[in-house]
Amino acid sequence: MSQDISTLDVFILDKAYKIACPLAEQDNLRRSAQYLDRKMREIRGSGRVLGLERIAVIAALNISHELLTLRQQHSGDGVSPADIATLMKRMEAALIETGHSGTN
Repeated sequence: MSQDISTLDVFILDKAYKIACPLAEQDNLRRSAQYLDRKMREIRGSGRVLGLERIAVIAALNISHELLTLRQQHSGDGVSPADIATLMKRMEAALIETGHSGTN
């Protein structure tokens, strides 16, 4: 079964990103981007973290922590190494996409 893919514009910290996404997942992607934007704005607003890359990494860590905590609460069996590897790959891809490959 083939999924229709289209490009969706999302905005994070006033910057536009074009993301390829199945049509059926666009609402979820939009809500995810809005959530990330909100988290990054909170971190930036605290004044304790400077630089877009650092704000993005701290937001990703906070969101990952929220996800893992919820998974542990609902499943009781914790997080697999595959889950952690997947999250790390997604974070690295996001940093590369924004031009922040991890160098300071």
